[in-house]
Amino acid sequence: MAMLNLIPKELMVWALPLGVIVLGVILGWLFKQFIHAQLIKMTEKTDWQGDDVIIYSVESQIIFWFFLGSLAVASRGLDLDPTMSEYLSRFILVSLIFSITVSVSKMVVGLFDLWTSKQDGGLPSTTMFVNIVRITIYVVGTLIILDTLKISIAPMLTALGVGGLAVSLALKDTLTDVFAGLHILLSQKVKIGDFIEMESGQMGYITNITWRNTTMLQRANNVFTIPNTKLSNAIIKNYDTGDPSFSVNIPIGVSYDSDLDKVMRVTMEVADNVHKEMEETAKDYKPAIRFRGFGESSIDLMVYFRGKKYGDQNPIIHEFVKRIHERYTKENIDIPFPIRTLIQKESE
Repeated sequence: MAMLNLIPKELMVWALPLGVIVLGVILGWLFKQFIHAQLIKMTEKTDWQGDDVIIYSVESQIIFWFFLGSLAVASRGLDLDPTMSEYLSRFILVSLIFSITVSVSKMVVGLFDLWTSKQDGGLPSTTMFVNIVRITIYVVGTLIILDTLKISIAPMLTALGVGGLAVSLALKDTLTDVFAGLHILLSQKVKIGDFIEMESGQMGYITNITWRNTTMLQRANNVFTIPNTKLSNAIIKNYDTGDPSFSVNIPIGVSYDSDLDKVMRVTMEVADNVHKEMEETAKDYKPAIRFRGFGESSIDLMVYFRGKKYGDQNPIIHEFVKRIHERYTKENIDIPFPIRTLIQKESE
């Protein structure tokens, strides 16, 4: 008791509020470590992934919310003048609104990613759309904060309208690329993961669509950066639009002395084995063989496979050529070399 008398009264006035704030932070830490952790384990067992997104979106703000709550309780025990009390109340409210805005941004973006990942069509989850969603939420949160602070936003909107016209003229090329990117996404000319071939000859996988550029990864691991305007106006062959499977054609030539029925039977056996054993072949399409005509030194035929996607033709061709050469050798089916007959006339 004597020790308490030695403490100045100014410190005693602040001791209880500070204790409340420290206790609030400790309670927030305990809530995060135990109750929130249990909620995470419960959501991981559910089939819907949206509850995981919701729980993780508030994780970083839990202790801060407990701090703001304890600060609000502690402020009531302080003998503050009305002006200081008003400033403190506004600070707590603005901080809470901003914190909620951060959590809502994470939650909406996470749910947006979850929704787009399950859509065969619709809006793809790209950097552009994620940024648009995030910026929209932060703008709404900022407007709520300004309204809370009783700041009129009408003059700001007027200034932004005039300034926006000047900015749009200065950033004409940038805005053109932005709207071209929106056109690409909404029209689904290309999507993330599509394999495309441009009219200029570049081929690759679309990896991302940003504000200004689209990135394309070649199979050789080179990255192309294409302005959205050029991609929007370009003639593109999209290998993954609709049915991504495509025909794999392998030409063969056999000797004119060959038994064509035997050639047909042996080739089909090899083709069927390749079709059944390789993962790259589309199982809904059976291989086919057609004789094409009489070549200069061989009877020509074509073997048709169906690959699941672009790029599968390389392992299919590799495996079939290796097997058909081995089988033709065993069956004594000749693959002739090109033959030219030269006739030389003697001069008189």
